[in-house]
Amino acid sequence: MMKSEKIIGYFLIIFSMALLAALFFIKVQLDSQASYLCAYFHEKSLETDCPVHKANSVWTAISWALTTAFGIDFLIFVSGIYIAFFYKPLQRESKKDLKEIDLSELSDEEKKIYEIVKNNKGSAYQTDLIKETGFSKVKITRILDRMETKDILERKRRGMTNIIVLK
Repeated sequence: MMKSEKIIGYFLIIFSMALLAALFFIKVQLDSQASYLCAYFHEKSLETDCPVHKANSVWTAISWALTTAFGIDFLIFVSGIYIAFFYKPLQRESKKDLKEIDLSELSDEEKKIYEIVKNNKGSAYQTDLIKETGFSKVKITRILDRMETKDILERKRRGMTNIIVLK
């Protein structure tokens, strides 16, 4: 796991905790104001309904907004936990490590083909090997046969040609 992803996860956790503290403070203040306003209306016996308990009041909208904010804060916290402790980046196939080959055991022709395929990110078409080396089709086929029995590479059929892949 990369260090930067852990740092992002820790940042999200800390941010969500700070946001939770701020939301808690706002909730306590709003509840205090609502309680005071409600007590004032009931104490004075005003003819209108208490604005805190009205169905379509501003207090109802604020309550829903706070509930949504707490939910978003929870999602940020869970995301931070996941990124910091459980996230694993995807491994890409193109970055696979090639098998170690003892080049001293290969002939000059085999070394030439091995280097061409290796420089092409571990795979090349057989027709491209013929063009780059100048060898005949038969000679390339025989060299590839020897290298395949040594478990250095494998041929995969692709239409009218083969693709050569290092193991």
